[in-house]
Amino acid sequence: MFRISRINRSRLANWWWTVDKVSLSLILVLTFIGAFLVFSASPSVARTIGFADYHFIKRQIVFIFIALGIVFTLSLQRLKTIRRVAIIGYLLTLVLMFITLFAGYETKGASRWIRILGFSLQPSEFIKPTFVVVSAWLLDGSKKFDDFPGGILSAALYFLTIGMLLAQPDVGMTIVVSCIWAFQLFLAGLPMLLVGILAFFAVFGAVGAYFTFSHVHERVREFLASDANLGYQVRRSLEAFANGNLLGRGPGEGTVKLHLPDAHTDFIFAVAGEEFGVWLCLIIILIVAAIVIRSLWISLKDSNLFVIYASAGLAATFGLQGIINMASTMHLMPTKGMTLPFVSYGGSSLFASAVGIGMLLALTRRNQSAEDKDGPY
Repeated sequence: MFRISRINRSRLANWWWTVDKVSLSLILVLTFIGAFLVFSASPSVARTIGFADYHFIKRQIVFIFIALGIVFTLSLQRLKTIRRVAIIGYLLTLVLMFITLFAGYETKGASRWIRILGFSLQPSEFIKPTFVVVSAWLLDGSKKFDDFPGGILSAALYFLTIGMLLAQPDVGMTIVVSCIWAFQLFLAGLPMLLVGILAFFAVFGAVGAYFTFSHVHERVREFLASDANLGYQVRRSLEAFANGNLLGRGPGEGTVKLHLPDAHTDFIFAVAGEEFGVWLCLIIILIVAAIVIRSLWISLKDSNLFVIYASAGLAATFGLQGIINMASTMHLMPTKGMTLPFVSYGGSSLFASAVGIGMLLALTRRNQSAEDKDGPY
């Protein structure tokens, strides 16, 4: 049986006794569910595009081991290292996003992907966790040092980030980053006047996106359309939930996945609904909610403002991405090409989620703040 003594002073032992084992266990369960669903959903998709039946699941298993390695490695780190990783990661992501504008290839009307050493990478996926931590560091600095313009620098990075996202264009990711940044400002004590101003610009930006970007206009139009005019994938997704009902049709027995091009990625929640019914969908929802609520509960008890801003932002990012994926799959909001964290197929999404969760586990480790008194960097 695996045991580590409490008197053991090694780095691994310290990690074991301080990491949030409940959240870590929930992530492992969510990853296992995701692997099983990808195994069920991906063969038909692979066959359609000319790959071997188990092409995607073989790649996903490799991705999962790499992602879990990222989670473990980052969760071992001290706060100072997490800040440095976030800053370097944010700058590197901006560079890759800039390169993508010129050397990226277009998918579904947007240039978000770039090929590196034969692999496809979506750099914008990594902007979420890195921006959240960098913004938290700047907001924390503005509270600690009167002459440090952390709020202004955070706002400057925010506008730079959404500018790069809209250039692709990626309106959905822009909305996610905007919501998380607003949440961090709220935690930092944003004046009500600025809250009103931000709300006005949010509404103005949403209306502007509707009239500026054709794909946004089309998705909103499809969302508001009658059942007969729903988009193909949404219609099939709702059919899957109807087929699954309460208990599901059984593992591997789903039929809608045979006709859903994104069954293994954006619409994997529909596969869960058809084959396992409401009960597995509720389990996934409860796991995501439990990770978010537990992380917020742990972080808000900390006295370190950086830990509060960063971990709350990362937890909200994880939860919001899950909500968007599940809500769009169930036709509760316009569709958005956003994966379900640790469940959907995809290296970029899985690695970015691993970076966010790894940082979150590091931030919420017990006694992290006490060990990080030797400077802000």
